[in-house]
Amino acid sequence: MTDLISKSHSVHPTGQPEARLFDDWIDPIETGVRERVRDWIEALIQAELETALGRPRYGRKGSHEQPASTHGYRHGSRCRSLTGTFGQTEIAVPRARLHAGDGTTTEWRSGALRAYQRRTKAADALIASAYLSGTNTRRVRRALSALFGGAVGKDTVSRVWRKVQADWQAWNQRSLADEPIVRLILDGTVVRVRLDKKATSISLLVVIGVREDGQKILLSVKNMGGETTAAWRAVLDDLVARQLRRPAFVIVDGAPGLEQALAAVWEGVPLQRCTVHKLRNLLAHAPKRLYDEITADYTDMIYAPTAEEIEERRQAFLRKWRLRHPAVANSLEEAGEALFAFTRLPPSQWKSARTTNAIERLHEEFKRRIKTQTVLPSDATAAMLFWALLASGQITMRKVDGWTTLPKISSSQEMIDVAA
Repeated sequence: MTDLISKSHSVHPTGQPEARLFDDWIDPIETGVRERVRDWIEALIQAELETALGRPRYGRKGSHEQPASTHGYRHGSRCRSLTGTFGQTEIAVPRARLHAGDGTTTEWRSGALRAYQRRTKAADALIASAYLSGTNTRRVRRALSALFGGAVGKDTVSRVWRKVQADWQAWNQRSLADEPIVRLILDGTVVRVRLDKKATSISLLVVIGVREDGQKILLSVKNMGGETTAAWRAVLDDLVARQLRRPAFVIVDGAPGLEQALAAVWEGVPLQRCTVHKLRNLLAHAPKRLYDEITADYTDMIYAPTAEEIEERRQAFLRKWRLRHPAVANSLEEAGEALFAFTRLPPSQWKSARTTNAIERLHEEFKRRIKTQTVLPSDATAAMLFWALLASGQITMRKVDGWTTLPKISSSQEMIDVAA
C-alpha cells in the first residue's frame, strides 16, 4: 500500500532559527553612536580619576607639569557591563587607591558610575515606563529587545520596580497641610491579586482631591479587603493624621460603609450621592421593559436647568412611579437630599459635582493597564501600581468644570447655597 502522507521538510538547517522581523533593520547612526559610547564613558571616568589623583595618567611625581604632592596611585582596571538607552556595552573601569590623612589608603569610587551599577537611570526609567504601560515582566525582554539586545529580563524589571517603592512610601507619608483641597471624590475598585499563592479579590479604596484651582490630584489609595465602614474609616483617619483640612463638598457612590465613616470623621460635611450609581439602583428594582422609561424620566429630572425644575420633576417622578412600580420610587427616596446636593452649588459646577465619573475613569484606565496581568503579584503592588500610573504621567487628570467658582466655596470653608 502506498503511503500518501508526506512529511514536510524545513528549508532551514536544523538548529538555525528563522530570520525575524527587524533583525536586518540596521541604522548607521545608531551603530556609530554605540561604537563610540564606550570610549566616551571611559574618558569621563578617567578624567574623574585624574582629578582625584591630582595628575593625569602616566604623570610623574615632581615633574615641571605636575605638583610634587599626589593623592594616590592607580592599580589596574576591571571590566564592567553597562546598559543604557544606547544599549549594552563593556567598559574598562580604572582602579586606584587614595591616601588618607592617617597614612592608610582607601579604594577610589567613581561618582559618575556608582558601585555595582549595571544600568543607567534613563534605562531604568524606560524599563519602568514599559512595565507601567502594560508590558508585563515576562514580555519586557521582547518589547525592549531591539534597544537592549535581550539584556533585560523578568528579574531586571522586578528589581527596577522595587526602586519605585521608596518614592511610593514617601508619597504615602507626605503632609497634606498645604494642599488647598475643597472637594473630595471617594470610591473603591476590585482587583485580583495573589495572596498565599491563591488568586484573591481585594478592594482598592481611592480618594481624589480637588484643589481651589480645580486641579484633581490623587490623595490616597489603600489596599483593603472590602469597602466596610472600618476600612474607609482607616483611610480617612490617615488623611486627617496627615493634616488634610475638612472638605467643603464630598462625592460618593452611595456605599453605606463610606457614608458612615464620613459622618464619624467630618460630621455635617455636604454629601453628594453619585447620580449614575443611583440610576443603576433604580433599574435594578424594575423589569427590563421599564428601563427606557425610567431612564428618560430620571435624566429629565437630574439634568433640568434649575434647582426649582429639578424639584418639580422629582415630585412628578415619585408620583408616577409610586403607582407604576413602587420599588423604583422607594429607591429614589432612599437617597434623600444627598442625591440633589449639587443643586446648592453654582450651576457651572453641576456637571463635575453630580457623579463620581472622575474616579471611575481612573478605575477604567487601571483595569486596562492590568489586563495583561489578570492577577497582580501582591496586594501592595496593586496600590503602588495605581499610584505610579498617575505619578509617572501615564494617566493625567484635568481640572473640574466650573473650577473658577471653587475659591468662593473654600474661602469661608462652608457650603454656599446659591439658590438661597
